[in-house]
Amino acid sequence: MTGDNPLSLPVHNGSMTAPATAQTDYFGLTIPFMHFIGLVPEHIEQGYARTTLPWRQDLTNSRGDVHGGTLMSVLDFTLSAAARGSPDGLEGMATIDMNTSFLSPGTGDLTIEARCLRRGASIAFCEGDVRRADGELVARATATFKIIRRRPGGD
Repeated sequence: MTGDNPLSLPVHNGSMTAPATAQTDYFGLTIPFMHFIGLVPEHIEQGYARTTLPWRQDLTNSRGDVHGGTLMSVLDFTLSAAARGSPDGLEGMATIDMNTSFLSPGTGDLTIEARCLRRGASIAFCEGDVRRADGELVARATATFKIIRRRPGGD
């Protein structure tokens, strides 16, 4: 087929990059994917982080609930923020393992809270929840992170 687009798929314009938009400060980091899905950073302190995810139709599954992959992504970020515990940007986190249980549909705006249970010299263990506005538990996750210390002039 020449020039036809029978599936109504978007036509690629040849560019590999989208136009730049102002990025959100994610507790001292720039994370384009979290910005893309609309995660809102709210609070961070030693061992704790809280974010919110406003409901959007383009984040849902076929039933209209927030997609499980979206929930896992926002949990991963919020859990890692709790492990960092501050917005200084001196440390990064690499996810080693994450286990998520889905308990009820993610409908409406969601709040994500995470706690760091134990933090050693190189590993942090965290847990967190996603809740609907009515307080219903949507998902619970545990994760293990490798702590990556940033070096001045390095990565």
